[in-house]
Amino acid sequence: MSQARGAATDIADGIWAIDLGFLGKRGVIAAYLVAADGELGLIETGPASTLPNLLAGIRAAGFAPEDIRQVLVTHIHLDHSGGAGVLARQFPELTVHVHPIGLPHLIDPSRLVGSAARLYGERMDELWGEVVPLPAERVVPMGDGESIAVAERQIVALDTPGHASHHLSFWDDMSGTVFTGDVGGVRIQGAGYVCPPTPPPDLDPDAWVTSVERLRALGARRCCPTHFGAFDDVERHLKHLIPNLDILRDLAAEVLAAGGDVDDLTARIHALYRAELGDASADDLDRLEAACPSYVAAPGLMRLLTRPQ
Repeated sequence: MSQARGAATDIADGIWAIDLGFLGKRGVIAAYLVAADGELGLIETGPASTLPNLLAGIRAAGFAPEDIRQVLVTHIHLDHSGGAGVLARQFPELTVHVHPIGLPHLIDPSRLVGSAARLYGERMDELWGEVVPLPAERVVPMGDGESIAVAERQIVALDTPGHASHHLSFWDDMSGTVFTGDVGGVRIQGAGYVCPPTPPPDLDPDAWVTSVERLRALGARRCCPTHFGAFDDVERHLKHLIPNLDILRDLAAEVLAAGGDVDDLTARIHALYRAELGDASADDLDRLEAACPSYVAAPGLMRLLTRPQ
């Protein structure tokens, strides 16, 4: 059983971070529980492979998973919403809210699964577990600026493309917390490096810049990326994200110019991670690779630089 089973951290103001214990590691994927008077909302489900840890974490926070009513997912990549179908099957009272572009892929995930299989191959089940279609009546599109009542607070959806065209961030004005999914970067607890995740197929650096500026304009007290946890140095965190994206693009361009391939770029990105983490432990590098794999970042950057403009 995962070493992170039952790990719940009280962030503040009725918000808990649930460590999903991805691949038996702490600090890789979080789901965020919002609770008030027995009503529960969830931001991200994580993959189905970690659902036992999600449910154990909710119970560790002192709540009953069957009280979940609203689930909000930032986007449909399997590490963020892959468990939504299984969760909905287990708890028939919950409704899933998602970007309109992502909605059809939760109802019929066949294309999503096929695309992921090209990246992850034989590791699909180990990484993501069972991917189950959601009944259409259980999925609700959530557009830019729309709000929903979740556990006695209003959560506002912000259209924040860049990492993916169908990406939402969620803003809780009551606590000053913004849940940034992947558009707010990946960061290991205790480390300063803010890593831009760059998987295929639809990276858009220009849109990413606009999305980050929108997040900065909120004046949030804390940001909560899915990978991983709460950070209160929001301005510093977001300020470093786009420059770090530029470094990755320049690295990919350098590899391409030298005639290198995806494997060459993967090795260069891994070395960059190691250098950026500095004196951090080998476990921290392992966590960063689990959250933002260099072997996934490399093909995304290669596709970005070689696709027709």
